[in-house]
Amino acid sequence: MVMSWIFTGMVLISTVFAMFLGNGSALAAAVPQGAQAGVTLALSLAGSICLWTGVGKLMEHIGLTAILSKMLRPLLHRVFPGTKKDPQLAGVLSGNICANLLGLGNAATPMGIGAVQRMKDPLRPHRATDQMCRLIVLNTASIQLIPANVAAVRVSLGCATPFDILPAVWVTSICSASMGLLAAYLLGKLWRHD
Repeated sequence: MVMSWIFTGMVLISTVFAMFLGNGSALAAAVPQGAQAGVTLALSLAGSICLWTGVGKLMEHIGLTAILSKMLRPLLHRVFPGTKKDPQLAGVLSGNICANLLGLGNAATPMGIGAVQRMKDPLRPHRATDQMCRLIVLNTASIQLIPANVAAVRVSLGCATPFDILPAVWVTSICSASMGLLAAYLLGKLWRHD
């Protein structure tokens, strides 16, 4: 709801300034071009997203998420203590983390939603738990080994070497995820709710 108001405000402000500055014809030409570019980008990403979402589902069906959850168990137990009691939570979190490592945030989203559903506090179902906050931080500032979606966008825009950004992606994503988790942990300790 808030985003629709923000977007509407941006469109109205742009329209008013374009008219005020005499750029109405440029705005009128830019609107269909922007819409066409948006559709082209969405279609170019659709194949990559469908492929990796299917790979995520296949990983669940063949039991690979269970193997990954065993490998990630020490990390998962530290960051998400609920995984000690709930192996299904560990499975969806493992799939979510692996999808994010591959830079597939769209494929990670369904698994993240499933994990949040399993993390709900039955006594306070409408309040975010500390684990939910850590998951949101981890998904927002995820560590990416292979930024597949970014590479797909770069290829669609004509880049010949879409993966030359890997070192910068690794450093920035590790720093942002580490700082985000540290902040979530500290705020969880400082700001205790009833």
